[in-house]
Amino acid sequence: MQQAEVKRSGTPVEVFLAFLKLGLTSFGGPIAHLGYFRDELVVRRKWLTESAYGDLVALCQFLPGPASSQVGFALGLLRAGPLGAIAAWTAFTLPSALLLVLFALGAAALDSPIAQGVLHGLKLVAVAVVAQAVWGMARTLTPDRNRAGIALLAVFLSVLLAGSIGQVGAILVGAGAGLWLCRNGAGPEVAPLQFGISKQAGAAALLVFFLLLIGLPLLAGAGNAQSVSLFDAFYRAGALVFGGGHVVLPLLDAETVARGWVSEDAFLAGYGATQAVPGPLFTFAAYLGAVAVVPPGGIAGAAVALVAIFLPGLLLLIGALPFWSALRGRPAAQAAMRGANAAVVGILTAALYDPVWTSAVLLPIDFALALSGFLLLVMWKTPPWVVVLLLAAAGGAMAILA
Repeated sequence: MQQAEVKRSGTPVEVFLAFLKLGLTSFGGPIAHLGYFRDELVVRRKWLTESAYGDLVALCQFLPGPASSQVGFALGLLRAGPLGAIAAWTAFTLPSALLLVLFALGAAALDSPIAQGVLHGLKLVAVAVVAQAVWGMARTLTPDRNRAGIALLAVFLSVLLAGSIGQVGAILVGAGAGLWLCRNGAGPEVAPLQFGISKQAGAAALLVFFLLLIGLPLLAGAGNAQSVSLFDAFYRAGALVFGGGHVVLPLLDAETVARGWVSEDAFLAGYGATQAVPGPLFTFAAYLGAVAVVPPGGIAGAAVALVAIFLPGLLLLIGALPFWSALRGRPAAQAAMRGANAAVVGILTAALYDPVWTSAVLLPIDFALALSGFLLLVMWKTPPWVVVLLLAAAGGAMAILA
């Protein structure tokens, strides 16, 4: 009998509410977001199995764009169809985007020691969440010596080859090792996940992706429509970044500051504000679109930049899903995915150290607080949003005492 991969019959409203909760509480960047997703949707709600979730994460790590947002979009699609995918992306993205637009329009952002302490507490939340994700996924996805060895190799590759090169390389090596080491006795047969996207629709999405990538620069250069130039700049930034997160910042700096659209001071202020809000780091684009001196500016500029930076990654995901789902049911593909899933555990482990641990655990008390958050999540099954509030308050209290 095939293993059930997903709990179906969801609604767009259910998906929206689930991802709104995540969009309001998911601090710590894309790796931490994957931990929040796993805890809420795999462990608590049981929308899909651990192995199916690992497969989605591995696929999205292959593709350019914001990996956590792509995983969320795919989960919404899986749960409630196209409307569910739109609901998931909207609910996860809008909270941080709206906060950053308010900041761009002049809402006061406190730069006090207490505010910095709260921000540090949120970084410690990320340590606890990522550690919980590594712990849980390792137990499920690396249950034997072969896959544990693949995960360890992925750690070395991620450490020695920094950035997206190391991550994508680790998954490729993991998939290759899985073909060799993970064919026998590697688990039950699984049913392909049904996303409801035909191969024709997937091919059309890929065609649109490349047409925009090639055509937008030509269109921007042929006319004086600066809004097209704005869309083009953020579209290319989203199309050329693997894994999302901080890797997109140099591209955004080159597309906005170097062009004179945004001042260096405004860019850095927005980046600092982005660290204090939940949700995907790509919503930094909403801030930049709002403060850019080129039209349309303001709320309209924020909307243009926000859609432009997310669109290429989502088009690529839609294009890849129907072909990946068909391949996933084959024994060789299953073996490769088991190796890739083990590599994902290694990538998460490397990310737990750098940048999550190295940017947050600076003092012995930081270690104690992060460990407390981890134990609350793992041993006491405390909801992540409660841990967010507790460690943020602890960070603020430490700042007051200091």
